Amino acid sequence: MATSTVTPSETTAGRRGRLAGVDWHRYVIYIGFVVVFLFFAVLLRDQGFLSANNLLNILRQTATITVIAVAMTFVIACAEIDLSVGSVAGLSSVVAAIALSHWGLVAGIIGGLAVGLVVGAINGGLVATLGIPSFLVTLGMLGIASGVAQWVTASAPQPILNDAFNLVFGSGNIGPIPGLIVWSAIFVVVGHVVLTKTRYGREVLATGGNRTAANFTGINTKRIKFQVLLISAVVASIVGLLYAGRLQSGRFQWGTGDELSAIAAVILGGTSLFGGSASVIGTLFGALLIGLINNGLILAGLESSQQQVVRGAIIILAVALARKK
Repeated sequence: MATSTVTPSETTAGRRGRLAGVDWHRYVIYIGFVVVFLFFAVLLRDQGFLSANNLLNILRQTATITVIAVAMTFVIACAEIDLSVGSVAGLSSVVAAIALSHWGLVAGIIGGLAVGLVVGAINGGLVATLGIPSFLVTLGMLGIASGVAQWVTASAPQPILNDAFNLVFGSGNIGPIPGLIVWSAIFVVVGHVVLTKTRYGREVLATGGNRTAANFTGINTKRIKFQVLLISAVVASIVGLLYAGRLQSGRFQWGTGDELSAIAAVILGGTSLFGGSASVIGTLFGALLIGLINNGLILAGLESSQQQVVRGAIIILAVALARKK
């Protein structure tokens, strides 16, 4: 009976072939997270980077970005963009604070969420019905929401003295775990399940991957585009409530720049900037990576201007790593 032998060169060639077939883009965020973490762990070991309190602070500080980024994952997976989320969060915090002071807890929560519903309906309607590019619609809404929030408050902070509101939205703990971390964990789990296990998630990916083909399969792509922008704005309004509860005030500045951090987290996490491919878990690690870098830069003593330079570099890196489907 003839036997076959495999030479070492053939084995090496096979391994190289398997490695060449691996889509490394899917793992860049995880590799990058480990590398950055180890870098700061060594560099800042004397500044308390690895202390339990600091690591918990990183999770707490990235919670709001994580929540926004989960919703942004669906928007970008649908081949759209939402630049208004940061200003919507600020306006939501202001409206909630004003409603709380006049009409109480329930009115404050409803008022804050109503901001997201109204803005999301407008954004989604203009994009899905009139076909206006989401970049232009949400860029305009960014200015409108920020301007309205600044206008109605005369740029003054609106204090929130309702202990129940502050406890639920950001200030309280569930055992040893900060409430903000619980909020972000809930959104990540729900977002991951919806994207990977439900028909709606498949329709979002199909719409972003090939809208024409999705239409032929019976998917109402206009409805999908409307829904992802509506959800994004509502989630941004929830983040506004979280800002208000954590900082115990409503201000138009809350959420400023969060849209860029969220987009960077989503793209770094493996979601294609051109739609059709997405990962909520990757988005989580993208947000954590940004929080890790921010925290490390602060502990390293860099000035805010220098930190902005690094954040800008992250955005460029995120676009460079985007994969076209």
